[in-house]
Amino acid sequence: MTQSNIQSNIDKTRIFAVVNQKGGVGKTTTTVNLATALAAVGKSVLIIDFDPQGNASTGLGIDQNSREITSYEVVLDGISINDAIQKTAVPNLHIIPATIDLSGAEIEMVSLVKREFRLKNALVNSSYQYDYILIDCPPSLGLLTLNALVAANDVLIPLQCEFYALEGLSHLVRTVELVKNNLNAGLAIQGIVLTMYDRRNKFTDQIEKDVRGYFGDIVYNSVIPRNIRMSEAPSHGKPALVYDMNCAGSKAYIQLASELLKRERVRKKQLEAA
Repeated sequence: MTQSNIQSNIDKTRIFAVVNQKGGVGKTTTTVNLATALAAVGKSVLIIDFDPQGNASTGLGIDQNSREITSYEVVLDGISINDAIQKTAVPNLHIIPATIDLSGAEIEMVSLVKREFRLKNALVNSSYQYDYILIDCPPSLGLLTLNALVAANDVLIPLQCEFYALEGLSHLVRTVELVKNNLNAGLAIQGIVLTMYDRRNKFTDQIEKDVRGYFGDIVYNSVIPRNIRMSEAPSHGKPALVYDMNCAGSKAYIQLASELLKRERVRKKQLEAA
């Protein structure tokens, strides 16, 4: 495939970094289930598991023994993206898995030239055809997350509806701005999605008002509720949408995917009109 064809593929693909430096906010759950919902409506989707915990890989039923070529080999050893891609049980959805080996990448990349561009360069130098790529980032703002932000078009931020979740949000937003100003001029926050939403918690409504009041329309209307079936799904190696499509969590992610696609259509029209 020629360089021009590769560039054409890249230009057609929308790359989202799913980021929050706080753990336990529903980041991986959002990555897996949003990707599944997009695939269900016919979009071709790739998940890059960029978290050493490898939870996105586990949640899609990728056995540890079958993770021979992972995101670690892609960013550290220069293995082609194409060689690392694996099919999942979900039609239209593929994944580049991760293992605990990725935890060493932060240190190993420190001495490398253009260390922040390892993932982007891997994507640029590969031939793939996806509508969307979702990068599941680790719960930190280290070199792995930085690589994802440099490679991405947009940032999707899952935000847990709890008091402490707000504390790190401003730091994350500043980090996105720094990357935009210095490393990736096109980077933007595509949206903030409220997760683990529980109206029984007296702080939930206040947190929602605070976030919507400050960030406005960038916050998705769709909210992801606390849901037992959704928390059970990863142990079965399935997205919640496959494990129980009718549970409240699955329905919420279907709504989120619909809202994301609507935003994407608006963005495309704006670009065409410019």
